[in-house]
Amino acid sequence: MSKKPTGKNPLANAAQAERNRKILIQVGVAVVLVGLIAAIGITLALRKHNDDKSEGANTFHWNAEQVNLVPPNLTPDGAIRIDNTAVPAPDGKQKVTVRVVADMQCPACDMFENANADALKSAVQSGKAAVEYNIITFLDRASNGNQFSTRAGAAAYVMYEADPAKFQGWLAEMYKQQPKENGNGMSDDKLIQIAKDAGYTDPAVAQAIKDGKYTSWIKTQTDKVFATGVKSTPTVYVNGTQVQDPQALMSQGGMTAVIDNAAK
Repeated sequence: MSKKPTGKNPLANAAQAERNRKILIQVGVAVVLVGLIAAIGITLALRKHNDDKSEGANTFHWNAEQVNLVPPNLTPDGAIRIDNTAVPAPDGKQKVTVRVVADMQCPACDMFENANADALKSAVQSGKAAVEYNIITFLDRASNGNQFSTRAGAAAYVMYEADPAKFQGWLAEMYKQQPKENGNGMSDDKLIQIAKDAGYTDPAVAQAIKDGKYTSWIKTQTDKVFATGVKSTPTVYVNGTQVQDPQALMSQGGMTAVIDNAAK
């Protein structure tokens, strides 16, 4: 994994980190195809907020009125918590807590979501687990000035605020339609259509996407998540312990066994 660029030539370091990250993605995809996953995630090419804002600044602007807005009902860690409170944990035990740190543009996060979306949704519905999503943004550079990472990440908090019950279905569909890296990202109209297809038909949701609600907040929150020691996405924890097994993370339904073991 590459780390936050250091040294006297930050541009060269950032470029090298980006090359390393792409190599890791290519290797990871090949490993998945042969069923021998050797490593997970996507190495973060961290950068300052000024760097983020300079990329694609001429093609995307968010409403200055949104700067001080904070999503409601988040965990103390700033995460979206999906919990079927109507169903207690089996046998009266405490629910398992799964925490997922992800970027909406991250290809490895797409792999994790495609493999485990149903497992996580089932665990919530059964009352066995609650799932907390820290959606962060660091891959704006990969959407050709569209800033998809930030815009889609901010939209995640809009969806949660509007209706938590529909959130996991929306998230799964967003990853299914994830734009390719270094493509053109998604338009607001596309983001709005996916939201509508997931059941978010309130015009206020569409307006929040257009306004860029929570785009400023998610950038600040991303720094806070980085400060906890997160170095790659997806980073997944179960009851506070990071899941390191690539089979659990990337094989179909692999998280089910991890959750079941934690629930014992």
